[in-house]
Amino acid sequence: MPLTRLTLRDFRNHAATRLEGTARFNVLIGENGAGKTNVLEAISLLSPGRGLRRAQPAEMAGRGGDGSFAVAAELESGEVALATSTSPGAPGRRTVRINGAEGPAARLGEWLSITWLTPAMDRLFAEGASARRRFLDRLVLAMEPGHARAASRYETALRERNRLLEAPGEPDPLWLDGIEAGLAEAGAELVRARSGLVAGLAGALEALPEAPFARPALAYVAGGPVEAEALRLALREGRRRDRAAGRTLVGPHRDDLGVTLAAKAAPAADCSTGEQKAMLISIVLAHAALTAGARPQVLLLDEIAAHLDPVRRAALYERLGEAGAQVWMTGTELAPFEPLGADAAVWRVADGAVARG
Repeated sequence: MPLTRLTLRDFRNHAATRLEGTARFNVLIGENGAGKTNVLEAISLLSPGRGLRRAQPAEMAGRGGDGSFAVAAELESGEVALATSTSPGAPGRRTVRINGAEGPAARLGEWLSITWLTPAMDRLFAEGASARRRFLDRLVLAMEPGHARAASRYETALRERNRLLEAPGEPDPLWLDGIEAGLAEAGAELVRARSGLVAGLAGALEALPEAPFARPALAYVAGGPVEAEALRLALREGRRRDRAAGRTLVGPHRDDLGVTLAAKAAPAADCSTGEQKAMLISIVLAHAALTAGARPQVLLLDEIAAHLDPVRRAALYERLGEAGAQVWMTGTELAPFEPLGADAAVWRVADGAVARG
């Protein structure tokens, strides 16, 4: 199993939690507020980024501790150890260690492919494009760990260009030339990865059956020219317009993921909440099939079974089993997960304490 042991110290309401003997399916059962999602969040921090809640490090430290927290996991029966933590002296800085050596968070993606679905994502298609970009980038990261570095380079250059555009005086055109060249180069990398992922997902979705989950049709919606040179020229030509707006108006930071319900040719935003959730599940299942075998794969599914009927639950478990990922799911009752039988390890969660059984 990708994760064979998980340890949480002073992480939210988990003062000292240790999970050993993990299985292909891991089910966390407990009342609302018991700390089930906190375990999923801790696992999500073992990938590049800010985790499934996008919380600041200081927010994740337990109240009864020294203001710091630690999350550690062992992979492949102890052959690889991943850890992330903060210290009392720097509660806002999260460090990462791989086999004991400190390194950048982007390297976590080289060891684990982690994706998730949470109830907060149910309205993903009805919200702004930024949430869909984050979702798309998370799926890309699970396939291409280097995507995090390209995104970081792009965001750094974008912030610098915007800073110059907002400055009172006229910015140095030669300085802008250099920034825009780097921005365009990193932007073209983002476009290549995002558009490639969408194309791959579209193919994987076509291979899935029409039922019982709604099948979405996907489209990559570019926020500007997709080639580096064309983007560089667009940035240069748009300087006066962008300066008036106080920000950069063209580039992959304005990308979007277009989603329609294939059976009705209806935009996802116009579909029912149930249809939108079904399409999200379809995308995650297609992604799991697409990434199978690349790296150890972990899926975090928060409260996913409660609102599915028995037919859809059975189909979900069957497809998850075919994908080969290690799956972590939460619920308030065990009954929806009983079809998993001996394939699942059940963990009872109560007030930040976790017990097997």
